[in-house]
Amino acid sequence: MSKKSFGRLRDVLEQTFPERHLYIRSNGETRGYVLSSGKQFGFTVLASVAVTWLAISTGAVMFIALSESASERQISLMKAQSERWVADRQARLDSATKQLTQASGSLDELASTVEKRHGALIHILKDFKNVPGAAATLSPAPVDEALPPIERIYAVRAEQERMVGKAENFAKSRAERLRLAFRLAGLNPAAYAQGGSNANPLLEAKDSKELAQYLDVDEGFASRIRNAAINLNDMRGLQKSSETLPFNRPSYNVRTTSGFGVRFDPINGRPRSHLGLDFAGPYLTPIYSTAPGIVSFSGVRSGYGNAVEIDHGNGFKTRYAHMQSMSVRAGQRVAVGQRLGAMGSTGRSTGVHLHYEVWLNGRPQNPARFVKAGDYVQQN
Repeated sequence: MSKKSFGRLRDVLEQTFPERHLYIRSNGETRGYVLSSGKQFGFTVLASVAVTWLAISTGAVMFIALSESASERQISLMKAQSERWVADRQARLDSATKQLTQASGSLDELASTVEKRHGALIHILKDFKNVPGAAATLSPAPVDEALPPIERIYAVRAEQERMVGKAENFAKSRAERLRLAFRLAGLNPAAYAQGGSNANPLLEAKDSKELAQYLDVDEGFASRIRNAAINLNDMRGLQKSSETLPFNRPSYNVRTTSGFGVRFDPINGRPRSHLGLDFAGPYLTPIYSTAPGIVSFSGVRSGYGNAVEIDHGNGFKTRYAHMQSMSVRAGQRVAVGQRLGAMGSTGRSTGVHLHYEVWLNGRPQNPARFVKAGDYVQQN
């Protein structure tokens, strides 16, 4: 640093810290002290350093204290939340145990209740035997054997609730699909839903309360068993009825050439009512019965050529016409899918085909609706 700069610095210090005199009188004596600019500057620097150190130390102590306080609060919150979770879980377990104990009185009685429910389930599940898809849908899930006894029993109860719910839904869904098939055929499903299980105690009870007494289970569980039984009974009734109706196809690997209703006659070209459905196929294509019944006619009819007519009961009759050959006779009982003869072009016909009619109570029906309904039943 140059002498000139040093001089200016000294002048600034002398102006900022002018020389001061300090006098102290003690015991009749007076002492004087001179505070030069350099001493004052040194004292100021030391004081600044001390204040800065004090401020930094105080700030660090406060920061650490605040951080520890926030961490402690967070830990306290987490601890309180964990304690609430544990208390809530314990309260729910205690509540469930209390409810089960109140309902059953003891572990033995609780097990007895589960056994009674199991017996009620057997009543309904045995009725699902041989129903397609029922075995896979209604198979029970395994219960963890490592659970404590009361929790294991509670898990079994929950599984029983699940199974009766699945039985309800399965029977209801299947019954609804069959009802749709009947509607596709133009029939009222309610008229064909009867005829399911006979002498079924699950249906003989007047209400859920009476059924609960019969099964010795709680009324809520009995109500669900009853609902499943009703839907299952409807499903069986519809299924049984569908097996007696002309829902099958009269021939296979053929094509539809003429529909039901008014059409132009292929011979004279005039509008004429067509009471059946025409299927064209190769010569001697097999023709089958679309439902079980008794052959009411087998021979030649005017306009129809060689024809077979079957009475299926309940007002239903089917006619198969223009056949080349017939393999059944009047009075013979036939099964669904039994061969009746072969396709030809006899009678009032312009080519090899089958003329197929469906009659109900003396009135012709559209066979296409029955074929469509039968296809839907087969799919489901």
